[in-house]
Amino acid sequence: MKNSEILALSTEELNAKISEETKNLTKLKFAHAVSAIENPSRITVLRKDIARLNTELTKRKAAAASEAK
Repeated sequence: MKNSEILALSTEELNAKISEETKNLTKLKFAHAVSAIENPSRITVLRKDIARLNTELTKRKAAAASEAK
């Protein structure tokens, strides 16, 4: 997921995307534990996407908190 795509999402969409990607990561980890998956680098890509989503969400929360002051 590109950064421009992340910036285009609303805060609610960010939360939904984070939970969806976390579920996908969990399923992928279980599949990899049971038997080798075809593309194990997908786990790394998902982890980084989740981190990018969380970073943007944190930025928005910090911006909202600073505006409230």
